Amino acid sequence: MRDFKIGIIGGTGGIGRWFAGFFSNAGYQVHVTGRSAGMSLRELAALCRVVIVAVPIAATEGVIRAVGPLLPAGSLLMDMTSLKEAPVRAMLAATEAEVLGCHPLFGPDCPSLAGQNIVLCPGRGDGWLGAMEALFAKNGARVTVTTPRKHDRMMALIQGLTHIETILMGLSLRDSGAAPSELDAFSTPNFRTKREIVEKVFAAPALYAGLVAGNPYLPEIIENCERNLSFLKDLVLDRNAAGLADLMRRPGIFKS
Repeated sequence: MRDFKIGIIGGTGGIGRWFAGFFSNAGYQVHVTGRSAGMSLRELAALCRVVIVAVPIAATEGVIRAVGPLLPAGSLLMDMTSLKEAPVRAMLAATEAEVLGCHPLFGPDCPSLAGQNIVLCPGRGDGWLGAMEALFAKNGARVTVTTPRKHDRMMALIQGLTHIETILMGLSLRDSGAAPSELDAFSTPNFRTKREIVEKVFAAPALYAGLVAGNPYLPEIIENCERNLSFLKDLVLDRNAAGLADLMRRPGIFKS
């Protein structure tokens, strides 16, 4: 057994439960607490040198403010939310412990860390950063260390743009008036895949609304989308297939 204990707030479900299993399998003694299970935050902070906040975005800063003052210098306070600037700022204000933002870029259905991306955003101290980076890398993760600002700007593209497109598709399908049976009868494999994603997102509106509305860099992405949609609309209304094809051929991030 490793020589320090890890406490996970929100460790009874979702990604918190996944990491509770991961750290346990790596040889650490893990204690988890949730809304209606586990020890108090004071007990957890007294027992564990590493405390991880893995609760929904809306609850994250409140939990940080509650547990942060209970942790001594030399311990680690880490969060696992999908945004990093606000949580890291909250952790720095709430505790004297080392601070590390962490974003696992996968879901709780992932079988292992092998080949998965994890982003680490140091806030205070570097003693625990190296330990976490080494542990994740040892288990096959691709670890990127960056600033909270860079992380949130990239998430505006990676998550924000993806979810905005998905929500837009869902709203458009809903407003079309087409019955689900009609969609089934005329669907293609590609459409069915996208529809499954839409249904997953619309089944957890609070989660995805928090991801989209909480990112301060998403408005500029939406403005870019509006500009490109205007280009597309003009080309489609003009039935200008050649112009649309030329627009898609312009050099960019895609491999030739």
